[in-house]
Amino acid sequence: MAETAEPQTQQTDDSKHAARAERRAAKLARQIGAFAKAHGGAEGQLAYLGQTGTRIVLVGEDGGWGDLVAPSYAVAESAAQKSGITMHESFDGDFASKIRTGPYEWTRMAGIQLGGPSNG
Repeated sequence: MAETAEPQTQQTDDSKHAARAERRAAKLARQIGAFAKAHGGAEGQLAYLGQTGTRIVLVGEDGGWGDLVAPSYAVAESAAQKSGITMHESFDGDFASKIRTGPYEWTRMAGIQLGGPSNG
């Protein structure tokens, strides 16, 4: 009797995990959709972060950019598919050139090297 209880428990845990992943993907897809709506459309790229998960990098048609982090590559891929945005295999020059940076990014990323204000 105990032998049949263990596989059923495993099956229940697997279905709970799958349902949780599906809810997370749906939430991320809504967030991607909201970003795309706010920026006149969007394109994206998935970047594996290791055990942390997967980053969904978003670039809007207006040059705005942002990112979201999914708990796994599968969840990120599902969210991207559900959102319907165009996805890129890599963050190549053509895709990266669509990003428009502002004074904040220049200060944070290159301010010290270019003699700008310190990051402190």
